[in-house]
Parts: sequence; structure tokens; C-alpha cells
Amino acid sequence: MLTAGSQFARWDGLDLRLGFAPQLIDGRIYVHGLDLRKSIEPLLRGEPRVAVASSPVLVIDPGHGGENAGTRSVLGGHYEKEYTLDWGQRLQNLMQAKGWTVYLTRSNDMDLALSNRVAFAASHRAMLFLSLHFNSAGQDTTESGVETYCLTPMGMPSSLTRGFSDEINQSFPNNAFDVQNFLLALSVHRAVLQVNGHLDRGIRRARFPGVLRNQERPAVLVEGGYLSNPAEARLISNPGYRQKLAEAVAHGIEAYSPPPLVEHGNPDQAAGDQAHGGDAGQ
Repeated sequence: MLTAGSQFARWDGLDLRLGFAPQLIDGRIYVHGLDLRKSIEPLLRGEPRVAVASSPVLVIDPGHGGENAGTRSVLGGHYEKEYTLDWGQRLQNLMQAKGWTVYLTRSNDMDLALSNRVAFAASHRAMLFLSLHFNSAGQDTTESGVETYCLTPMGMPSSLTRGFSDEINQSFPNNAFDVQNFLLALSVHRAVLQVNGHLDRGIRRARFPGVLRNQERPAVLVEGGYLSNPAEARLISNPGYRQKLAEAVAHGIEAYSPPPLVEHGNPDQAAGDQAHGGDAGQ
């Protein structure tokens, strides 16, 4: 659903942010060409789901680590870095069971520069990259919900800047994957909403996440809830809930990309493996 004069849009029950507000001209709504090419057309046509080779590579980036602890839970005692690592390890186990080769940018409590996280994905020839985070609104304890970020296309203003400069004509390597980024974000975001009570803060495009800009593969960043909100912080502190978050992201990845093909061995066994690889429909 589009509204003249508003960048907010709805698609299949999800909140989206357009780059430009649609305009009402002679009784008709017109959208900017970039929004049409980078958002609306991909949503309308979808993307062909290409079967991937045996053991594709996923890199999961648990946000923060070491002295870079991230936000502290309003409940006290625990930090974002702990929860993102646990979430990442749970997702790693799930995706490995589905036939993916999965690497974590960090597997312990260590700090890692954003550039090193990007380089890690490149050196491991990642097919997809996901950065996992939890959010904070500071002293505001009412904000809640999931946000999913992908890189802003060149020529389009970001939906959120967090005080960083937003050079709309600047191009980054990851802009080669604008459509794939958006569809991956959509798939993961939709899946996470199924477990967080549909608290939807939208799919957003931004240039400030340094972990996305220089990726040469589809890449998204997920903010899985607010540690500044007591109710969400309580959920996030529960290992069972973090398992549900991991299962949701795994489902979102599978909805974006089908289970790996089995390249060798008994064809009947390969078909059986595909059948048990999870829901591949979209």
C-alpha cells in the first residue's frame, strides 16, 4: 500500500521505507524510478530461486565483542555482545544441519574491527552475510520491535542515518546486490516477526553500517529487539527465545535460497535430503 506524501509503505503485512515519498499528480500516485526498480518491481515479480551448489557458505557476524560490548540490558548484568554470540552459534548449528558451511566472524568474546568482519566474509567466499544485533533506545523503555537493514542504493536517501553523513551519489561494492539485499532482508524480517509478536519497525536502507558497505555478496543486518525495553529484554535473556530467533532467521534464509543440492551419490537419497531440508517455498 502506497500513500501520497509518505515514505512509509506496506507490503504483505510488512512495514517498508521508500526512498522518496510518492506524489499525487492528476489523481494518480507516482513513485520515484529508483523505488520502482529497487523495491516495487522486485516485490511484484520476485526473484528466481536458483539452486545453490553443495555446501554453500554463510558467514554470520555476531555483533560487538570484547571491550565493544554493545548495549546493556535494562535488566542489568548482560550485554548485547553475549546475546548476539549465542544467537549466532544457534543459527550456525541450524544452518549446518541444513547442509550449509557456516562460519562465525567471532566465536568468543573478542572485539573485531568492522573491516575485518568484511574481510572475513571475503576470505571465506561467503554466499550470504548476516550481522546480528540487538537494539537500544537509551532511556526510552517503550521502543520495541525488529528492524532489518540493507545498504541504500546509490541515488536514494537512506531511511535512517543516525547522525552519519549520507552521500546519496556514493557507490559501494555492496550496491551491486541492491535487489538481492532487499529480498534477503524481506525474507529474514518476515520470519523474525513470526516469533516476536509482529512488533515491526520495518525494513530499512542505510549507509552507516560499515559491516555492509564493502560486502561483495547479499548482506543484511538484523536488530532482533530492544534491550532497553524491559519486556523484550526479558525475552532476549531467555535461551529458548534466542533459539526461536535463530530458527526464524534460518527459515528466512531458506525462503530466500533453497537448501543445498547434493552433487554426488544416490539420486534418490539426494531427493530425500532436499525434501527434509525445510520449507523452500516463497
